[in-house]
Amino acid sequence: MSKDYGIVPTADQLTMTGMEFVQGLVDGSLPLNPLARTLGYDIVEADDGRAVVTAHASADQLNPSGTVHGGVAAVLLDTCMGLAIRTRVERGKSSTTLEFKIPFMRPITAEAGLLRAEGIVLTCGRRVGTAEGRLTDGEGRLLAHGTTTCLIV
Repeated sequence: MSKDYGIVPTADQLTMTGMEFVQGLVDGSLPLNPLARTLGYDIVEADDGRAVVTAHASADQLNPSGTVHGGVAAVLLDTCMGLAIRTRVERGKSSTTLEFKIPFMRPITAEAGLLRAEGIVLTCGRRVGTAEGRLTDGEGRLLAHGTTTCLIV
């Protein structure tokens, strides 16, 4: 299935629960954000407190040192962790990243294959949610992991 790209108006987002919003991104009934097209990522799974984002590593993502730019890993992890929290947000509310931390475990090469970022909620209250994420390569090796804190607004 081909997905569209764009921004879901805030007023429309607020009519949905967070889970409905994230599921819409997964099933294509809602457009993915334009950065997803630019970096070539897709939101492929969502459950209660969990979201998965994938992208293929490529030579187009390389930094001057010849490895995939750390910003690609940061976007994938920020997205999966933030969306995992979003699955727990009630109708009429949204969430935004306050901070995240990402330690890199090994260099990411253009040959890494399918990059898979999985975010899982650690805690989610009325005002703040925290999640952790893992970024793996096509062979399941851990490339980077992270934690985030999101404000629920």
